[in-house]
Amino acid sequence: MTDNKVALITGASRGIGRACAIELAKAGYNIAVSYAGNDEAANKTVADLQDLGVKAKAYKFDVADKDACAKAVEDVITEFGGLDVLVNNAGITRDGLFLRMNAENWEAVINTNLSSAFYMSNPAIKTMVKQRSGCIINMSSIVGVMGNAGQANYAAAKAGLIGFTKTLAKELGSRNIRVNAIAPGFIQTDMTKDLDPTKMAEHIPLKRLGMPEDIAKAVKFLAVDGEYVTGQVLGVDGGLVI
Repeated sequence: MTDNKVALITGASRGIGRACAIELAKAGYNIAVSYAGNDEAANKTVADLQDLGVKAKAYKFDVADKDACAKAVEDVITEFGGLDVLVNNAGITRDGLFLRMNAENWEAVINTNLSSAFYMSNPAIKTMVKQRSGCIINMSSIVGVMGNAGQANYAAAKAGLIGFTKTLAKELGSRNIRVNAIAPGFIQTDMTKDLDPTKMAEHIPLKRLGMPEDIAKAVKFLAVDGEYVTGQVLGVDGGLVI
């Protein structure tokens, strides 16, 4: 268990982000829930976190807006008294074959999935440097490792997060700040609800899609127990990229 540590998770009102929030709350973390639009889901997540005995508060803003990100991080630090873990989880998809992909869909995915990690990490790191401790976890994807037809924008963003992760790990290790990435495989969330789970499972050695809780446990490991782990990309994909 931890005492009074604080985690800020983007995209935390549902899916993987919500599971991460619950897992870290069970480990004793107070949780700042970042979300973009679903007030009902965010309020439900906050209530569930409070039921676990931790402090929780929701922050509604667009992670693609650098000024909104900076203000949110500042507000979280003021409200909670610090920031120990940042999970850059928020993401969107705008799939389509590259020959038909327009600039709007490219930029939307890059800004929300990649630029947001810079917008959130930049102000967060300043506090972590002062504390001489901190942990940043970036949610990449197997698509960022191996590519995927119809997802040039998403793959570019998720691959970019890997390079971003490794670079920050090298720069910040001397300040006792660890930076890692997780590369989920096919996880049962709203983002994959249109996929046929039986058909997808045929390509996975463990023969099933992952659950948000599978990713959340990896986040907890990196945040709580992985004290000598930095600059890594942890694949949680049932063996799909073997």
